[in-house]
Amino acid sequence: MALIMQESSSHDLLQAHDELLHHSLCFAKSLALAVALDLRIPDAIHHHGAGGATLLQILAETALHPSKLRALRRLMRVLTVTGIFSVEQPPAGGGDNSTVHTSDDEAVVVYRLTAASRFLVSDEVSTATLAPFVSLALQPIAACPHALGISAWFRQEQHEPSPYGLAFRQTPTIWEHADDVNALLNKGMAADSRFLMPIVLRECGETFRGIDSLVDVGGGHGGAAAAIAAAFPHLKCSVLDLPHVVAGAPSDGNVHFVAGNMFESIPPATAVFLRKLYMTGVTMSVSRY
Repeated sequence: MALIMQESSSHDLLQAHDELLHHSLCFAKSLALAVALDLRIPDAIHHHGAGGATLLQILAETALHPSKLRALRRLMRVLTVTGIFSVEQPPAGGGDNSTVHTSDDEAVVVYRLTAASRFLVSDEVSTATLAPFVSLALQPIAACPHALGISAWFRQEQHEPSPYGLAFRQTPTIWEHADDVNALLNKGMAADSRFLMPIVLRECGETFRGIDSLVDVGGGHGGAAAAIAAAFPHLKCSVLDLPHVVAGAPSDGNVHFVAGNMFESIPPATAVFLRKLYMTGVTMSVSRY
């Protein structure tokens, strides 16, 4: 493995990494489509004609509670990125001091059916539909606990139980799942850090110059932070993660671990290191305070 890392360019390594992620996470596209069919989102957009429908209109047509608006926006983002629906963003602004809308403005962003999703309207709406066939093909996905949990969560007014809690009733979230799942998660993220961090440090090492402290938010057992600390010994590196994650972190390294919740507070540092795992790959960013 070390020889492959040395002989391959950063571009080739990242291409290989993205290819594996694509194959590993491609089920997410089918999962999103199964949920969209269950919520009858194609019907909701079709109901508003060729002009398309805004997020608020889709929310109303699907009879979802207003508290699900943000989650619906995320679902629609996946479905537009994968080409199931198209999206039209509002203009950035005009010369007459018109209001500048953000891309997440629910009242002005319009979603439309594509050539493919026109065939996803239900047979109650159109006879030219492939929705029953697609539902058949997606049945294993639609019937899996994850899809059932997500669909059930969208239809409830409150945010708790979580989709995971609805799918696997013995635990409220994935983070409280069995120890073997947590161990698998930590082992997997550690392996990914060992692969990616040498590339990050080689290609973007200048990003870490000029800062004296860094906190890796959601950094697990500190693989990424340890690599940064080894490359920049002057840099004080810490990791913020949930208490049960920090409890299993190594104590013999040059990384300080803080138990906490990023949604409540983040330890003070010159820079925050965020590593985000999306359906389309991994991105990293460093933000300075």
